[in-house]
Amino acid sequence: MRADRLVALLLFLQSRGRVTVAEVAAELDVAERTARRDLEALATAGIPVYSQRGRGGGWSLVGGARTDLTGLTVNESRALFLLAGPSSATPELRTALRKLVRALPATLRPDAEAAVRAGVIDATDWSRTAVTVDAPRLDALQRAVIDGVQVRLGYTGPGRPGSERTVHPLGLASKAGVAYLVAGTERGLRTFRLSRVTSVEPTGEPVVRPEGFDLATAWRSLAGAVEDRMHAVTAWALADPGTETVLQRLFGGRLRMGAVGADGRLEIEVDGPSPEVLAAQLAGLGAGVEVLGPPGTRARLAELAAELASVYGAPDAAAEAVVATDVESTVATDVESDAEAEVAQGPAG
Repeated sequence: MRADRLVALLLFLQSRGRVTVAEVAAELDVAERTARRDLEALATAGIPVYSQRGRGGGWSLVGGARTDLTGLTVNESRALFLLAGPSSATPELRTALRKLVRALPATLRPDAEAAVRAGVIDATDWSRTAVTVDAPRLDALQRAVIDGVQVRLGYTGPGRPGSERTVHPLGLASKAGVAYLVAGTERGLRTFRLSRVTSVEPTGEPVVRPEGFDLATAWRSLAGAVEDRMHAVTAWALADPGTETVLQRLFGGRLRMGAVGADGRLEIEVDGPSPEVLAAQLAGLGAGVEVLGPPGTRARLAELAAELASVYGAPDAAAEAVVATDVESTVATDVESDAEAEVAQGPAG
């Protein structure tokens, strides 16, 4: 993992004083371009690292060779350990963190140790289903990105059979705790949700990077396209008092609330990827939300009502009372439909 390498690089710098890119590459067993990117990443993150050109030049920590990392401020050391701490499940990273804590001045150690303890990863979702990414595949993709090697990627989408394709791994990104691969394909840049990757096979062929490619810029563009699709359709409705909390949990920033009418109901607008997805999400509120449009969403709600009535029949009074009590807790779980999952995973090829 890159966090392991950055910690190892920082220790190497403080022990050697001044190093060249070639020396870093040899020490960390990476390509020189990767070593240079890691050095630049430390500098960008605020670690006091600088380079000197010419004969006898190289990369150094501010202050020269020393036995502790006195160049780090409290905030810098805290930031470094917060970055590495939540990922410290691997024995190698835990060992590296312990070494780095010992290398810090005594005044910085309490903050660093607290930062390591400040993060935790729960490997299950709220239904207690494991959602961890298969470590060998994650490691293989990280190596492919770093080494610049194309891979044959096995991938399965929601409601789709598995398939294989050759892609150009360009970077890894994380959004809301979900990891994605950003890769070049025959159809342009695409994202692939790592939890749906079934196999990774390096081809040995070099990655072709788009001219001027920047991972952060590319991710913003790809994520923006997904967000646009989440706002593709707007439904407008009247909501009963007391439904606001459920609606906010369901739609977040896709909910807009307007005025309260003479009948006490609230005017709302909600966005979604399709009329069908909006209908599925709003159906759990029953008569608590009356959808006025668009026609496609109203039609789908009518279909859902007919389907449910054909299966369950008309509810008796006792059942209606139970349903009314449980609406908020049931709807707030916001179970993701296959159609919405397709949008949320990003535009995969």
